[in-house]
Amino acid sequence: ASPSVRKFARELGVPLNEVKGSGLKGRITDTDVEAFTRSVMSGAVQTLAIAAQQAARPAAGGGGSELGLIPWPKVDFAKFGPVERKEMSRIKKISGANLLRNAIMIPAVTNHDDADITDLEAFRVATNLENEKTGKAGIHAGVKVTMLAFLIKACVAALKKYPEFNSSLDGDALIYKQYYHIGFAADTPNGLMVPVIKDADKKGIFQISQEMGELAQKARDGKLSPAEMSGASFTISSLGGIGGRYFTPIINAPEVAILGVCRSTIEPVWDGKAFQPRLMLPLSLTWDHRVIDGAAAARFNVYLGQILGDFRRVLL
Repeated sequence: ASPSVRKFARELGVPLNEVKGSGLKGRITDTDVEAFTRSVMSGAVQTLAIAAQQAARPAAGGGGSELGLIPWPKVDFAKFGPVERKEMSRIKKISGANLLRNAIMIPAVTNHDDADITDLEAFRVATNLENEKTGKAGIHAGVKVTMLAFLIKACVAALKKYPEFNSSLDGDALIYKQYYHIGFAADTPNGLMVPVIKDADKKGIFQISQEMGELAQKARDGKLSPAEMSGASFTISSLGGIGGRYFTPIINAPEVAILGVCRSTIEPVWDGKAFQPRLMLPLSLTWDHRVIDGAAAARFNVYLGQILGDFRRVLL
């Protein structure tokens, strides 16, 4: 933008980095600044600063009075000992508001289960070893197959068998999606982000693993676009790389279910004659009780476990 346009934007309080230029080579003009201002004033567009303020307002504002709750306690923590105040990141402010809404408005229930992934893990390790041997000549050279990629394909199969888990509420109706876009929670220095694998039903394990790696790196670098984080019909939150046993993930509205997975462990499993060491994967399925009932949720988890136990079932 030219110096005169920059001055004009400063006078109006317009953040130029959020304005799309229509001039030569994307230069921002006075008309672009005026159009952006009109969009903000009409409510059609929000600046990042406004979005962050609104996201922070529920926590810093009424503190529950809007729901008829007693006010949030105000405490001078400094009188008890040394303290340090740090502002939350913009991502945490925005995601926090969404999580609060979803936790309050969705009647969520979580089913916990275990899946035997002994054979699947052995196949995954063998596949990666075979891929390493082919070196640069291989079609999928450099791609590491992850268990999460298999889990995404398994979830797609379960979503196809139980389509209500791939739906969304729209008033008194359900919207059943004919696509399978799977979000996966990625931990970043700036907070939790959820990239989306689009059309996971049409992609193979290698392609999903590669896309996941690329999207996760973008998330850590803060370069994920809104399009790469939107459109999910189901989400998987994995803590496998950290630890834990079970947890209760919060549903990402307008989705109606989310799967949480933790680190797999070797456990003794009775085969009818003796205990055998098996690699068990903890599953935590949270679902919206307005759309899904307990029996369907139990069947979903059982079917998902069957696929992970014998991945040939995805062909049936």
